[in-house]
Amino acid sequence: MSAGKSTEAASDATLSPAAIDIPAVQTALRADGLDGWLLYDFRGLNSIATELTGVNHQSGHLATRRWYYLIPAAGEPRGLVHTIERHSLAHLPGTTERYASRDQLEAGLRQLLHGLRRIAMEYSPKCAIPYVSRVDAGTIELVRAAGVEVVSSGDLIQRFASVWDERAIATHTEASEKLHRVKDRAFEAIARRTGTHVPTTEYDIQQLMAGWFRDEGLVSDADPNVSAEENAGNPHYLPTASASRAIRSDELVLLDLWGKLDRPGAVYADITWMGYTGRLIPDRYTQAFAAVGAARDAAIALVQRAAAGGQELRGWQVDQAASSVLRSAGFGDRIMHRTGHSLGESVHGNGVNMDDYETHDDRRLLVGTGFTIEPGVYFDDFGVRSEINMIVGPRDARVTGPVQSAIVALA
Repeated sequence: MSAGKSTEAASDATLSPAAIDIPAVQTALRADGLDGWLLYDFRGLNSIATELTGVNHQSGHLATRRWYYLIPAAGEPRGLVHTIERHSLAHLPGTTERYASRDQLEAGLRQLLHGLRRIAMEYSPKCAIPYVSRVDAGTIELVRAAGVEVVSSGDLIQRFASVWDERAIATHTEASEKLHRVKDRAFEAIARRTGTHVPTTEYDIQQLMAGWFRDEGLVSDADPNVSAEENAGNPHYLPTASASRAIRSDELVLLDLWGKLDRPGAVYADITWMGYTGRLIPDRYTQAFAAVGAARDAAIALVQRAAAGGQELRGWQVDQAASSVLRSAGFGDRIMHRTGHSLGESVHGNGVNMDDYETHDDRRLLVGTGFTIEPGVYFDDFGVRSEINMIVGPRDARVTGPVQSAIVALA
């Protein structure tokens, strides 16, 4: 034990326990051939580590300095904290060493990792999966300098931060039902206004939807997206009071809405539907939607086959199933984004994304995880997307809401 550090039992009955299940993590580490999982953070840069450990969520304890918490594949967890923040890991099981100077930090880290050969951290080689890459390169260098190999904690994160229990699944299902009600009301409002020639804009409809969110008890990180014609060709367009176009007759309209129940532990639902403010939908719109719908359905079918057969499936494979359909239909050069993303307490969760386009996501689709399937094609003058949500079960995978079969005629 070097100068400036001491060992203390990390327990405090007055603090709430961490949500992380240490025995379950250790079982997973052994199954994956890992010697440990090193959780590290500095001032909230690694939100995955802070969520799993509860560090900085304990009243009366600040964590403004670097801290490390090692869960070994066998044995007692151990941590390393700054001496002026000696209690920042006190609510977690295991022992804690202290450091003050930078020399003590490096010596303490070497001691923490002594005897280990291969550990997981929030790291992704070449930043292939940026949602996992939460640890800075310099810290990875320090760990490697101690003679330890660092691998990605991507699948560990999924198991212990992205898998939904029955209560979370229930919140998702309820949120999905509410979103579809809001979507139906929005299409009705658009049809009524355009049918009676009442001037209306994307922003007008968006604000109606935001009010219905409040009525339904939904919260979100942003107001819904309402995109007409050329704006639908921009996947991340959002109307504002100062920048919004009119919605007129015989125009394509895209609704993208995401939200969750306003309660702790609730998880998001996220859907996209297409409408047309006329009766005769142009062929180029219907052809684009047919391709997008077929791509969506191919991805759904792959996930369901794998779940039913107990087969391992990775995010990039789901993306390929959808994108290959779009390429075969002649829309390959109109793809602008991945096929889907993880859902969680944030609309973009920490789990696997359906992605072999923006990244190569080789994380597995685990039982209890939820995500979107949302292929789209985009042009200068319009865009089409269809978005549904799925949950993987022990022997099945289900879509949690209606699936759009054709563009809705809003006339």
